[in-house]
Amino acid sequence: MSVTAASPFLAVQTRWHRPLLWLSLAMAASTLAALAGLALDPRLLDGAPLWAKPFKFSVSILIYALTLSWLLGQLQRWRRLAWWAGTLAAVFLAVEIVIIGGAAAAGNKSHFNVSTPVAASLWSVMAASIVIVWIAGLVTALLLFRAPLSDPVRSLAIRAGFVIALVGMALAFLMTGPTAEQLNSFRGIVGAHTVGLPDGGPGLPLLGWSTSAGDLRVPHFVGMHALQLIPLSALLLEFGARRVPLLRAAATRLGLIWILVLSYLGAVALLTVQALAGQPVVRPDATVTAWGVALLAAAGLAAVVVLRRGRRALVAQQGVVLPAASWQQP
Repeated sequence: MSVTAASPFLAVQTRWHRPLLWLSLAMAASTLAALAGLALDPRLLDGAPLWAKPFKFSVSILIYALTLSWLLGQLQRWRRLAWWAGTLAAVFLAVEIVIIGGAAAAGNKSHFNVSTPVAASLWSVMAASIVIVWIAGLVTALLLFRAPLSDPVRSLAIRAGFVIALVGMALAFLMTGPTAEQLNSFRGIVGAHTVGLPDGGPGLPLLGWSTSAGDLRVPHFVGMHALQLIPLSALLLEFGARRVPLLRAAATRLGLIWILVLSYLGAVALLTVQALAGQPVVRPDATVTAWGVALLAAAGLAAVVVLRRGRRALVAQQGVVLPAASWQQP
């Protein structure tokens, strides 16, 4: 399947990866099935709706499959290797969602469950599957680094987004080790999302992130979705350049994307430290708050510097004086 997109961001010929597209369609159906389960099945597991996890994973895999399918289509070389990497990712993501959905239908935990030989085997299969998916993502990232993507802003957004996403995915391995309580009193569960308290306490609606302890799902989630958010930001800057003269210079947009990349990395690192310290994401302590404010302030100051430089360059090139209070005049 190939399309030529009208947007400058998508202006190259794209050959969508078919197995990943089929997976995305299956995940759309899985999302609807999980929504039906949420509406019709009142059962809870660890204090959360039984079908919340299949719903969240279906949506996440749907987004990842579509994104990866498009990214693989950007490659003009090594297409066979890219096809196999994408196909392996599709197969083992499908394996993971089947196990998660099957466990939910049976009313059992899918993650960290080693309470029976069958449960332990399924958990081992899931763990192996996500390792294979991560390796397939790493191969894709390496291919993207070697591929000519024509536009420096686009290239930075795609490559940095993928690297941060791989970091976010890797953070899931921090959840797989046994907690001190599990070592002292084994009850068939090895690993946990939360830090400082057992899984299953009060959490944010649907997301389930703990509101009383640290939760490693927060940096895991934020990191993974850099794969969508950073390239999307580059796309929005390209669209904005049509109306805002200041954004038309690639150097200005490149500087803004660099700020976003570094700030995003800082945010993932800060959220990871916060989770490992046992702090709920909704109640950061003074130190985490101070670092968060400093990160935002640094990003804002850097953006001002980049925009001021871009404005001076635009004036020098065009001989036009832009209004000081409004850089967004056409």
